[in-house]
Amino acid sequence: MILVTGPRNAVYLRTKTSIMTEQQFSNHARMHPLYHYVTAPLVLVGLIGSIVNLVNSEPNNFYSASLVVLIFIILLFIGAMLRTYALKAQDRAIRAEERLRYFILSGKAIDARLRMGQIVALRFAPDDEFVALADKAATEGLSPKEIKQLIQRWKGDYRRI
Repeated sequence: MILVTGPRNAVYLRTKTSIMTEQQFSNHARMHPLYHYVTAPLVLVGLIGSIVNLVNSEPNNFYSASLVVLIFIILLFIGAMLRTYALKAQDRAIRAEERLRYFILSGKAIDARLRMGQIVALRFAPDDEFVALADKAATEGLSPKEIKQLIQRWKGDYRRI
């Protein structure tokens, strides 16, 4: 729900969320349709079109055609950086949550050998599997995919994009 306030009143609006019915290894990847299927492809098409326009431009239009290519390159970088920054922030939150969860469940700090990808993968493990799987991942150097495949009862992460 979102709280919208005015000068004399407050109204709660329902918000629609896109939550999977049951998350598991085969469907846990999240895609943001507006970004992955609309915005990113349009920027790529625009970049390709602007390059074609630059190659076919007349000498008197070369400067403006070059600027259009530059604009699309900048848009591509901005989109990639924004996505990367958001994922890095989520990774930091996940690392803190999983370190705390490990400490609560085991009474000790999580193994420092665990890499970020491993910790992110461990978030899908339920509490009763988490500590043993984290120890095994650290000891054997399991990949994130291997960690996810070893989980018996999947605990979905429905908030990550």
